[in-house]
This record gives sequence, C-alpha cells and structure tokens, in this order.
Amino acid sequence: MTAKFRKNLLLLLAAAAVGLSLYNGQLARRALAARPLGRFIHLRGTKLHFLEAGNGQPLLLLHGNGASAEDFTTSGIFGRAAARYRVLAFDRPGFGMSPRPAGRPWTAAAQADVIDAAVAKLGIGRYMVVGHSWGAAVALEMARRHRRSVAGVVVVAGYHYPSPRLALAISALPAVPLLGTVLRHALLPSLVRLNWHWAMKQIFHPATVAMPFAAMTRGLASRPSQLRSISAESFLMLVSALFPNRRYADIAVPVGIIAGAGDQLFDAKAEALRLQSEISHSLVEIVLDAGHMVHQSNPQVILAMIDNVAALANIGHMAKQPARTT
Repeated sequence: MTAKFRKNLLLLLAAAAVGLSLYNGQLARRALAARPLGRFIHLRGTKLHFLEAGNGQPLLLLHGNGASAEDFTTSGIFGRAAARYRVLAFDRPGFGMSPRPAGRPWTAAAQADVIDAAVAKLGIGRYMVVGHSWGAAVALEMARRHRRSVAGVVVVAGYHYPSPRLALAISALPAVPLLGTVLRHALLPSLVRLNWHWAMKQIFHPATVAMPFAAMTRGLASRPSQLRSISAESFLMLVSALFPNRRYADIAVPVGIIAGAGDQLFDAKAEALRLQSEISHSLVEIVLDAGHMVHQSNPQVILAMIDNVAALANIGHMAKQPARTT
C-alpha cells in the first residue's frame, strides 16, 4: 500500500464520516420535531422538559436509559394516571428535549437533586415518583435524599444491585473522548436503526413489542446527543458494579417494586426480591410473561401499584407484604 493510496483512503473515510454525521444530525432534528412539546423549566445551568396533565396528588414519571417521557404516553400510564393524579413525565437530563451539560457527572444522585429542585420550583411540596430501569435508581435516590418531598416510590425493572457485565463495558465505549465522538456521530446512529427490531425484541421478550413505543423511540434513541447520555449512564452503572456500595434500608417511605419474570437484561426478579428484603416499607409484584418493558406490556400493574403506594403513603404505616406474582 503506497503512501498516496493510504492518504486517499484516509481522506475518503474522513469524508464518509462527515457525510454520515451531517445525515445523522438531520435525522436527529426530524426526530425532535415529531415530538409533542411540553413545558421547560430552567435551573442550575440546564433545563428540563416535561409533559403534564391531570389534577390531584403530584406523580412524577422517570424513564429508563435510552427512552424519554413518551415511554409513559405510549404505554397509556400517563393518560390513565392523569385521571386521578397531577402527572409530570420528565425527559431526564440528556434525553428527549432535556440537555445534559458536559463537564458534570450526571449520577442518579445528581439527577435526583435537579428533578427535585425543578418540582420545588413548580410549587410542588410533596409528590410520588415512578422510575423505570435507570430511572428507578434516580427515584430511589430522590426518596433517600429528599425525604420531606417524596411521599412514595414505585420502581419498575430496576437494576438495584448491578454486577460487572461485558455488555455494560461495551455500551460505555461511546463515552470515551474523541473515539466516542466519531462513533456517536458517524457510525452508531445507523447501527442503532439497523438493529432496532432486534433490540426491541430483547427488551420486550417474552411479551410482544409495543409498536407505538418502538416507532416513537427509534429516532430519538439514535441521536448522537442521546447516544452520549446512554453510554454515560452505562459507564456509571459499570462503576457502580465495580465499586458496590448501594444500600436502601434507610428509605422510610412506601416503595412498590415491580419486575418482569422474563427480563432478558438481568435477573430482575432476584433484584426485586432483594430490594424488598432491604426496605421494610415495601410491596413487590413479579409479572409473569413480561420482560424489561413490563410497564409497556402490563401498564395496569403499574397503575394499581401506584394507587396502593399512594394509599399507604397517606396512612403513613404499613407492614411488610409477601411477594405477588401475576
């Protein structure tokens, strides 16, 4: 291979990378334009986008890694819960229309503080919070760090005691400086779109893929900016797995714990039962024939648990309940 040939090849690859980056940027803008626009609240050098509906006791909905507030609108949870609660579904920092400023570690604790501050700025003094997957970690941190504000928590498919996995390390690669930038802008968006059907089958198995969620999320999840957030949260989970120090016994509010028995990403049932053993004020329900997206496959289970936790939060006392399987 001559020096001239190598030079031409590098120029060709660079031009291809630039072209792909421009194309992926255009698709990202289209994906955002197709979303319903909610409200923004500005605070602490950033802003949070959220959807709001209903009246009554405030209920916050926090999506998992790679998703957005539409996770709860497409499942029907947002609309159905709004019949009884004042529901606020947030785009967590770095997802949907909420930016994730660089130079700051957006840990579950940091996100818990920002979201609680946003809620306080809206004039809400006490609320319930539902978190799915990585959003469950944020919800539990809110209960731990903001005890006067959080009345109750429902966690869905939470990875509460992460262990080191090769998949986490691979998912964290796009967070690497320089190399990760090229991957996120030029290559990964196309790979995500090409493998989208396979990814959906994996997170929904053994349930059927919910097409409204799959269609809405595909464009958002393949955006370079959101891929950065996805990889960053994978890295934080890997760090948590390598240096485990998570304890939940100090959470004093009622906690509802839901997991899909067929979750393919990790042993969600074991995680749920372990969490219940550590939190004295907790209920647990294991949903058969559901996977990681149990809230999409069985939204009625989540809605029922929200009502149960809300009732217990108003009572202020509960005894440990046995696990349920549905």
